[in-house]
Amino acid sequence: MKAKNCLIFGGSGQIGRNLIRKLTKNNYRVTVVTRNIHQKSYKIKTQANAGYIDIIEANIFDEKKIRNLFREADICVNLIGILFEKKGGNTFKNIHSVLPSLLAKLCKEYDLKHFIHLSALGINDPIDSEYAKSKLEGEANILKNFSLATILRPSVVYSVDDNFSTNFMTLLNRLPVFPLYYGGKTKFEPIHCSDLTDTIYHVISNNIYSKIIECVGPEIISLKTILEKLQIFINKKTILLPFPLSIAKLTASLFEILPNPLITRDQLRLLKYDNIKSGKYKTNSDIGVPSVRFFDQEVKKYSYMWREGGQFSTEKYLSKNKLENKTDN
Repeated sequence: MKAKNCLIFGGSGQIGRNLIRKLTKNNYRVTVVTRNIHQKSYKIKTQANAGYIDIIEANIFDEKKIRNLFREADICVNLIGILFEKKGGNTFKNIHSVLPSLLAKLCKEYDLKHFIHLSALGINDPIDSEYAKSKLEGEANILKNFSLATILRPSVVYSVDDNFSTNFMTLLNRLPVFPLYYGGKTKFEPIHCSDLTDTIYHVISNNIYSKIIECVGPEIISLKTILEKLQIFINKKTILLPFPLSIAKLTASLFEILPNPLITRDQLRLLKYDNIKSGKYKTNSDIGVPSVRFFDQEVKKYSYMWREGGQFSTEKYLSKNKLENKTDN
């Protein structure tokens, strides 16, 4: 059987690398587009055997160059997204709306079999968030331009390579006090990277065109509970201090000055809303790919890197701290 060609935008991140491994192991040829081949290729090329992966350096908005890539593609996957805006064109509108619209148009023009786009969970309600509005606009543009598209909306994605659990453990390890926004009541259904890429692969290999699919983990956990669990994993006791909204907005505006802010004012607005399935769309479980990885079990596998003594503290740590699997209702 001839290998299908899969064109991936955003293949160097945790989701992209995991997906590349799954696709190439199952006889898919993958072309990965990156803006900086010198920085990214060493990560990408190790994810597959030679002959199954090509790495192309291109500006994602260079329509003339990326257009040529669609001529040989059967499937396009867009994993590109940002959490905060930067200078140089990295705006929510450009990344979340303009780019997906361009890719969808090219998918239609070159008669691709499928277009899978990674969006985000919980973007319908936060009408005061520029991030959420840009994501919704991007989804609308995709469905208008290419009917054979599937949009995946994951809750927060975690793994050893994430920017979620690992950042939190770093901060909890270093800070005596950690800000707790909205009392830490915001709820999430965190999904492990492997569960998410299992869903993406299932959508691709089974030609599922479900428009919008919400991708969630097997449990609902509040932000406060997540932080408490992480403290136990790394054997630290940081004070979780609730912040009044006025002070939270002030600190967020100061954080925005940093290259990689802990939180921005737009993210603060997002935290007002739970990040859990809405009940309006199908979920990964509904299409036959229920999440099987639990937050506690997975984070424990790599949390030793943030404990004093590292992996050699594991036995002592496990005997001192017993954490029951629990969720917030």
